Amino acid sequence: MSDEATHVDLAAASAEFRRPRLIRFSDCDPAGIVFYPQYFVMLNGLVEDWVNEGLGLSYHGLVAQRRIGLPTVKLEVDFRAVSRMGDQVMLGLAVERLGSRSMTLAVRCFGAESGEVRMQMTQVIVTTSLETHRAVAIPDDMRAAILRDAPALAN
Repeated sequence: MSDEATHVDLAAASAEFRRPRLIRFSDCDPAGIVFYPQYFVMLNGLVEDWVNEGLGLSYHGLVAQRRIGLPTVKLEVDFRAVSRMGDQVMLGLAVERLGSRSMTLAVRCFGAESGEVRMQMTQVIVTTSLETHRAVAIPDDMRAAILRDAPALAN
């Protein structure tokens, strides 16, 4: 495995939304390392933070008022190194592909200081109507906010 595959450039492009995260006791299994489903909980929180803070929209407003869901329809995950209770990590999210009703996210967890990749995932989410549970167009304000941060996706 190359160094490039196991470490993150800590000065990566600004299009990646990042949040620091402390690995807590509640994240870990009896071996003292992150129990892998907890990554999905952490990263779902990251998506909420990205919508709220990164895109400047209201996740609650999107779901509860506008009745737009963001369900995951596909996940591909690589677990590369362990995270232990007390570790300071960074969670990162970038949009790789923007479709009319779905988007592909590159999401990862890496050491906050070392840049060592702990896990990385490709996640496809679809915008849906919470009334019909069918795919709907990505809302215009969401699309505009995504393109503001990643204009290359417009091409």
